[in-house]
Amino acid sequence: MLVAIHQPHYLPWLGYLHRMAQADLFILLDHVQFERGNYQNRTQIRVNGAPHWLTVPVLQRSQKERIAEKMIDTRQDWAATHCETLRRAYGGMATAPLRAVYQTPWERLVDLNAAMLHFLRAALGIHTPLVNSSELGAQGAKSELVLNLCKAVGAQGLLVGLGGSRQYLDREAFARAGIELVFQEFKHPVYPQRGPAPFTAGLSAVDFLFNQTIRPEELRIAA
Repeated sequence: MLVAIHQPHYLPWLGYLHRMAQADLFILLDHVQFERGNYQNRTQIRVNGAPHWLTVPVLQRSQKERIAEKMIDTRQDWAATHCETLRRAYGGMATAPLRAVYQTPWERLVDLNAAMLHFLRAALGIHTPLVNSSELGAQGAKSELVLNLCKAVGAQGLLVGLGGSRQYLDREAFARAGIELVFQEFKHPVYPQRGPAPFTAGLSAVDFLFNQTIRPEELRIAA
């Protein structure tokens, strides 16, 4: 069984979803510390030809809060702002399926992110099973934690993403455990985007979906 592991993101990019689609099981790393400035509560879309941040405001109760514990700051009307920004960027007809998500009074960040991920998985035909790391009882940090999560689910291989984990993973420890490291190969698709500016890669997957320029199956994101 090939496993992929990543923190839950708010409206993640195509590379994230590509790795999910290639795996037999995807572990949402929700029991580690929340990182400010990461993609756990923010994403980028394209507005008027330029990247634009959408950030979900969160409460800062402790610097040691885990992702699963992170609460949304409901005092701010962020949902209406995000919904309207998406509508202006991509049109009302394209963004209509997300209105119900934005109209839901979310309190926990992980619940919002799960709803957004459900929308993206359905739109792109991704059916990889999901499990939260908080349900697995694995301990450790960084490479040790990843290895223990793999052991907890009986993985034979780990699909390693494009980020910093390629540097910090203890390859010898994985080899001793009989778990193969498989490195993700992802070529970002180029598709027409609104506005005259050059193509912008690395945006939220909704940019691909809402531009409605090519069919999702042409992305070959689902294995």
